[in-house]
Amino acid sequence: MLLLLGLAKVVLKKGKTQIFRDGSPMVYSGAVDRIIGRPPPKSGDIVLVADGTEKPIGWGLYNSVSMFCVRLMQLEEEARRDPACALNMERLLEARISSAVDLRRRLDLPSADTNAYRLINSEGDRLSGLIVDIFADVAVIASSAAWVEKYRAEIQFFVSKLNGINHIKWRPSEDILKEEGLDVSDYKEPSSSCSAVKVMENGIMYLVSLEGQKTGFYADQRENRHFVSLLSKGQRVLDICCYSGGFALNAAKAGADNVIGIDSSGSALNLANENIILNELSPERISFVKGDATAFMKGAVSSNELWDMVILDPPKLAPRKKVLQSASGMYRNLNALAMQVVKPGGLLMTCSCSGAMTQSGMFLKTIQGAALMAGRKVTVLRQAGAACDHPIDPAYPEGQYLSNYLLRVS
Repeated sequence: MLLLLGLAKVVLKKGKTQIFRDGSPMVYSGAVDRIIGRPPPKSGDIVLVADGTEKPIGWGLYNSVSMFCVRLMQLEEEARRDPACALNMERLLEARISSAVDLRRRLDLPSADTNAYRLINSEGDRLSGLIVDIFADVAVIASSAAWVEKYRAEIQFFVSKLNGINHIKWRPSEDILKEEGLDVSDYKEPSSSCSAVKVMENGIMYLVSLEGQKTGFYADQRENRHFVSLLSKGQRVLDICCYSGGFALNAAKAGADNVIGIDSSGSALNLANENIILNELSPERISFVKGDATAFMKGAVSSNELWDMVILDPPKLAPRKKVLQSASGMYRNLNALAMQVVKPGGLLMTCSCSGAMTQSGMFLKTIQGAALMAGRKVTVLRQAGAACDHPIDPAYPEGQYLSNYLLRVS
């Protein structure tokens, strides 16, 4: 099916084929034996990927600089089943984006009370390196692969055709794209693009800054935020590393007696305070404080201040495997402090958004170490990850990054 004259062929080493036949989309350079083709392929070119006998197993997009030299787009048997998309990036993009839209509809997204969600989740939607978040009528497109930059016009065209989308914001991931051989530091967004948008999630309003962290809003915690709202009535709640106040707002809206959110970012807290007004919440019941999480919790410990429920959602502390050891120490220290400010018998929802930590399976051990350090005992009540609009391809478990544990602290 995929034997086409003129296409370069990336031939894999013996014994390195099965992982890619099983669906892993990232062909790392160490798995490649040789490249057949004159002239050699350039970054962004469509290439065939073949086993040691030179029999094609699929096709993908080549990168001469990245440690991932091919991102597989279609396997041989898929191309046979769906020949219209074989070796045709525009058709494949249209089909995969349409499939992602259908899946979200099946998940009731968008809905009457939620219009902030993830439409395309990279490998989970078979478009490695592409993320699209929808915020009301704005689509934020995060690019972290050279091929995404190459097909920017086509991606923007297909996304702009979606029902209800009036604005597109393109967010290239500078550092990752540098590793892909692209310098996008001089990329300037067209000046007409909007800088903030109001969205709704589970009936709660948020102001999302499109200049903020990542795509501007963490839709991955939607189901976990909703779960917090079910446990908050009549409680004193502390939201540590609260960003724009997601967990805190859910607690307050659900009838918590008192809610405090802590974050070190002034711009994040400006959004959080706007969100209090948007949701017509009483400033006597919910407030946000600018400060360092560790310093705040140490102060609370020394003044013996306790909360019924604490949420700890720190930024990514282990961006790579090699810093996992030092990061787990930081996670342990933060969690030990958080446990000390939970009333005996109270709840702690603790999170890690570090893929390296989640995939290592060490997070629960780190939590146990924190309990030992704090002189407390914990019981796991619930274990969760990202919301269901963040699908994971089992052939690419590296796509799993968010860990969320609800604990009883005694």
